[in-house]
Amino acid sequence: MVDISEKPDVTRRARAAGEILLSRPTIEKIREGEVEKGNVLATARVAAVMAVKRTPDSIPLCHQIPITGIDVDFELGEDTISAFVEVRSVGKTGVEMEALSGVSAALLTVWDMVKSAEKDASGNYPHTAIRDIRVLEKVKGY
Repeated sequence: MVDISEKPDVTRRARAAGEILLSRPTIEKIREGEVEKGNVLATARVAAVMAVKRTPDSIPLCHQIPITGIDVDFELGEDTISAFVEVRSVGKTGVEMEALSGVSAALLTVWDMVKSAEKDASGNYPHTAIRDIRVLEKVKGY
């Protein structure tokens, strides 16, 4: 692990995004609250927050850092859901891995909640895909 003990505490913010490709009928079920497992976006929001807070548990060389704020937002398209996670901290290292972890967990949770609607007759997911997970912005000393 990199030694960051000599670095000063600085305000830090990172914003990440990604999307999941779903069938249009599945998107409509989400919009109408008709998914069997429950409220997809509320559950994905909680999963994102939990993932942000537990990032060092899943990425071995990430430092444990104080998280001062987390925002999770979603945009529903015709056949996609985009997830956006912003993480804020005051510390010695950036928060982009935490934001990426939040996006990943949110999208995986969406997939888990709608997988029965997305499966084809053989039990596969021919159209479902998570894609374009990326850091949109990383700011130090804002």
